[in-house]
Amino acid sequence: MCGIIGILGKQQVAPLLVDGLKRLEYRGYDSAGVATLTNGKIERRRAEGKLINLDNLLQADPVDGIVGIGHTRWATHGRPTEANAHPHASDRVAVVHNGIIENFQELRSELEAAGHVFHTETDTEAVVHLITHHLNEQASPQEAVSRTLHRLEGAFALAIVFAGRHDIMIGARKGSPLAIGYGDGEMYLGSDALALAPLTNRICYLEEGDWAVLSQDKAEVFDSNNDAVDRKITQTALSGALIGKGQYRHFMQKEIFEQPAVIGDTLHALLNPATLQVTLPEFPFPLENIPRLSISACGTAFYAGQVAKYWFEQLAGQPIELDIASEFRYRDVPFAEGGASLFISQSGETIDTLAALRSCREAGQKIISIVNQPESVIARESDVVLPTLAGPEIGVASTKAFTTQLTVLACLAIALGRARGRIDRAKEAELSTALTEVPARVAEVLNHDEKIQDIAHLIMEARDALFLGRGLMYPIAMEGALKLKEISYIHAEGYAAGEMKHGPIALIDEGVPIIVCAPSGPLFEKTISNVQETIARGGEVIFISDEEGVSRFGGNAAYAIALPKVHPFVTPLLYSIPVQLLAYHTAVLKGTDVDQPRNLAKSVTVE
Repeated sequence: MCGIIGILGKQQVAPLLVDGLKRLEYRGYDSAGVATLTNGKIERRRAEGKLINLDNLLQADPVDGIVGIGHTRWATHGRPTEANAHPHASDRVAVVHNGIIENFQELRSELEAAGHVFHTETDTEAVVHLITHHLNEQASPQEAVSRTLHRLEGAFALAIVFAGRHDIMIGARKGSPLAIGYGDGEMYLGSDALALAPLTNRICYLEEGDWAVLSQDKAEVFDSNNDAVDRKITQTALSGALIGKGQYRHFMQKEIFEQPAVIGDTLHALLNPATLQVTLPEFPFPLENIPRLSISACGTAFYAGQVAKYWFEQLAGQPIELDIASEFRYRDVPFAEGGASLFISQSGETIDTLAALRSCREAGQKIISIVNQPESVIARESDVVLPTLAGPEIGVASTKAFTTQLTVLACLAIALGRARGRIDRAKEAELSTALTEVPARVAEVLNHDEKIQDIAHLIMEARDALFLGRGLMYPIAMEGALKLKEISYIHAEGYAAGEMKHGPIALIDEGVPIIVCAPSGPLFEKTISNVQETIARGGEVIFISDEEGVSRFGGNAAYAIALPKVHPFVTPLLYSIPVQLLAYHTAVLKGTDVDQPRNLAKSVTVE
């Protein structure tokens, strides 16, 4: 997910633009650049790779100007080179762009026929030339942008500055988020509030199809029909202080260790520890009358949804459909009348999840969302929002967002079971008590950090790794495999333990570590029998269980990790932590870029 920042200011903006881009690094990028207006002319500095390269370039060859735009690019059209880096510009206009212009080839051919010369492989350059074309026809900047927007197909957020016009900046969005920041005689554009945090806490989020003309002290917002509209200005609680690493080596490590606190914060918002009752925000429709609930999400959030499927079916008897959001729209889902759909997204901007949401909305489904950004697009388009209180998650590989999603889903499962008459007051108190104990138990799990760091030496040498689990541990096995793949680049797969003999056991040899999540309980013996099969074939087992489970089987494993014994209901929350730590320490030992792994972005906002 690319990052945008724009400043219409009163002081030199280049350093402020770079600072803003640093706050957007968590989104992932492969090049970066800035453009300023210097004596009316557009000056650009761009660099391939990390922001330090751009920073060094600006130190050696600075740019002046109090108006400017900046960008971190995640390559979609065109390789991650300096030439393809944003901002893109002509002698009249400079543009930064998030998203994809789907009809750029058509526009490019049309503009080349009109005499425009293209210099990059990007789709964004078509926007630059189309605006320039209209300016050359004597259109005003506002008219040129308006005409251009009506030609663009796809998803985009744009920030645009014009040569000779220090008094305006234009932003637009369709499918990609963009926020306006209000300062004291200054105005800002940003991909999100975090980009603008040190500059202002007064934010306006553009809605779908909006575009805005910023001047020194105001913003005029127009909808897709070019009608002037009012958009609410909100106070955001974000601050630049929230994104420091503190004493930790990486953001991911910091965020893993923040989990006791953020799980506790999320519980405090939804569960009364005095009455041991779950209290959700008011629903505009009765929970007990949902004939079928569809859950859609991507990546880690999808695995949270898989855990929720077990919970909702077991505790509430609620029929569940579960889909990867990117596949949802393509299987012609027969919706139930009066049904509801639940969407899970850390950013609240995930394009596949948003597209699935809109399909459900068109089909008349009620919309529930679980997001970490309550001001996001998904949140704004939902009937009910259940926020996770994880705070900003900077590391690309999700950790605390995942466990807070599980926390919210657990509370929703209890509320759903109660509403449908499947659990009584005593059962609700039992489950709520188990949840209230989770923050302390997670803190205990984090005490295994040094031991897990030692175990990571075994995994770092592997070419492949397998994660096994049954029941609620099956999604955690898949999440553990995903984490290891994401940041260490070791191939890993998560399987239901009973599936081993149906194919994956062929992969087992002495070089394949098998990470097993198996709390003691009804499924323990069956899981162990599957694990014995892997040991018989030379697999080295890392066994994660509670003290009872470790005492019964741990001696047969290469390594055993004994977690606190907890209620089976909350085991997914605890068992997420050691697989996160295993992935983290393995990646550190391999020397990979833990917080910004290759080829990944924090939030996927293009299909």
